Amino acid sequence: IRAVSDAGFGPGMVSGGLAGLRSLRLAAPVAEQWAAVCRERAVLLAGPRSFCAGVERAIEIVERALELRGAPVYVRKQIVHNTRVVSDLEQRGAVFVDELDEVPDGATVVFSAHGVSPAVRSDASDRGLSVIDATCPLVSKVHAEARRFAREGFTVALIGHAGHEEVEGTLGEAPESTVLVETAADVAALSPADPSKVAYLMQTTLAVDEATDVAGALRERFPSMRAPGSDDICYATTNRQAAVRAVAEEADLVLVAGSKNSSNSVRLVERSERAGTPAYLIDGATDIQLSWLSGVSVVGLTAGASAPPAVVSEIITALSGLGTVTVTERVTTTESVQFGLPREVRR
Repeated sequence: IRAVSDAGFGPGMVSGGLAGLRSLRLAAPVAEQWAAVCRERAVLLAGPRSFCAGVERAIEIVERALELRGAPVYVRKQIVHNTRVVSDLEQRGAVFVDELDEVPDGATVVFSAHGVSPAVRSDASDRGLSVIDATCPLVSKVHAEARRFAREGFTVALIGHAGHEEVEGTLGEAPESTVLVETAADVAALSPADPSKVAYLMQTTLAVDEATDVAGALRERFPSMRAPGSDDICYATTNRQAAVRAVAEEADLVLVAGSKNSSNSVRLVERSERAGTPAYLIDGATDIQLSWLSGVSVVGLTAGASAPPAVVSEIITALSGLGTVTVTERVTTTESVQFGLPREVRR
């Protein structure tokens, strides 16, 4: 690293030289840190990773709505939990709002992939809004199960995380019959009207082992408890957790591409850490801290179900700036699931 002063000869030469020296002193620690992590590395790509069928469907719904109806198209909440996706759609004319009172009467509004409660649907109808529903079909399945169990007189224990949009939508399907349980302690505090009529459902983006632990506590306390007809945790969540576990077993460090509010991405970090490998959640390559890479020869790399594939490529490019990178993929399963589009956006 070199500092160049163009002050020329004369009094300015000394002050310019001193300024250059100060700059070099400031740059030296960063250069030393950068040099310390320069080395050849292996990158292990987890497969599958990145977009799932529900996310691809939701994004395509907004894109087609913009194409067919023109901007602005309003979207209640983030269409999927990823800052890159949301920013890209905003640039195309999508307007993201927290609640429907921010949407003009009669406008087009898209419900996010996480689903909404019946109260939100009723509000949209009363306002005369043109609704396009991008709820993931797997979330819609959980909603239908909640309604069915409630009709049959069951207390529904919903295993999930408080405040998550998917959980709020599911709770709204049968609020008088549904109770959120996050931990075994919540299970112990349950007091259903009829202990013989308890059923459970799950947020689709939970960590498999976390959900299994809570479900086990429920079954121990309520042996006759009813379960959903099929697994509530979505195939993509399960597959990505299995893939990151396989990668974590071989890696010194795991990087997970995804946003902080993405439940399934956060679960990937936790899955890696439970395997004994440190992991970090990053929106993109600029979030990587050099200190993480000190002594790291093998980097595991995956992406949450709402993170664009391009982010993974950008991270690999950034790592290659620190030395030669050899990329290998560890595929635990392949996915072929596709979901159809709602009639409002079919061509």
